[in-house]
Amino acid sequence: MKSRFLKSVLATAAILAASARMASAADPVTFMIDWLPAGDKAPIYYGVQKGIFADAGLDVTIAIGRGSSDVVTKLSTGAADIGSGGLSALLQAVATAEAPARAVMTLYTKQPDSLFTTTDSGIEKLADVAGKKVATATFSSSNVVWPLVLQANGVDPASVQLIKVDPGALAPMLATGQVDATINWMPVAPIFAGPLKEAGKTFKALPWSDYGFDGYGLSLFASQKMISERPEVLKRFVAAFKKTVEMAIKDPDGAAAAVKAMVPEIDETTAAEQWKASIPLMVNDISEKDGLGAIEPGLLKATWGWVAKSQGMAPDALDPETAVDRSFQ
Repeated sequence: MKSRFLKSVLATAAILAASARMASAADPVTFMIDWLPAGDKAPIYYGVQKGIFADAGLDVTIAIGRGSSDVVTKLSTGAADIGSGGLSALLQAVATAEAPARAVMTLYTKQPDSLFTTTDSGIEKLADVAGKKVATATFSSSNVVWPLVLQANGVDPASVQLIKVDPGALAPMLATGQVDATINWMPVAPIFAGPLKEAGKTFKALPWSDYGFDGYGLSLFASQKMISERPEVLKRFVAAFKKTVEMAIKDPDGAAAAVKAMVPEIDETTAAEQWKASIPLMVNDISEKDGLGAIEPGLLKATWGWVAKSQGMAPDALDPETAVDRSFQ
């Protein structure tokens, strides 16, 4: 009896020791989000909270960036391994500075930029913005493309009074009628619900993707060092990230709860609505055709076309294919 008991104890100890070794052997990955934690950043938090990354042998640390360009910089300097950001920022960085980072997966197959207004503003379509007052965040990446989108729709940018303000002022300014519209990304829409409701106004969005602004938005980037030195780890991360995105889409409340668990100061209800507002940017006719995460050559070229035009660069200043690596999907 003692012998059997001892064998059982030794077997249990061996299993626990093996588990400990496996846990300690998890590969560390630093993932940088492009802005402050919110519902639209839910997948990375969901993957950590649900153990999806752990199951893939990954120990993920989440870092916070200050915009897409900051993420590219941090990847280039080795401060992060993988990150999320607008693909246009990476294309610009590769074209102008040969940044050592590459896109390995897309998230938004439609651009998130949008004009937010109200049903009583007189703005029914983008052309109606002529003669109106529009507010935008001072450092928004949308500001560079805005004049080009207007011109593409027959609107003289000079006919629009553009005011640059702090991001936190946009919803109150629209609600109080200080401006006719604001420039925002679609996932921000839920933040406008409260102020507009209090003012007795009804929200209306005009996504720029409906007016010819095509191309990829939020994407996953990896440092060249990660690609070269730890390709197997990167491949596991991309597979796990795809899984967590798919699961979070089916479980938006759980996705918001995951963010709340790791960032207690966020409002869980708002986070859920932000994540729901992000889903149409990922799940749409383009993703259905090409698949989640795919980087289709034609749409990649269109993305670069807008970047080149906005920066006054020749279309042949960069072959956008050199800024992506599809081997990890």
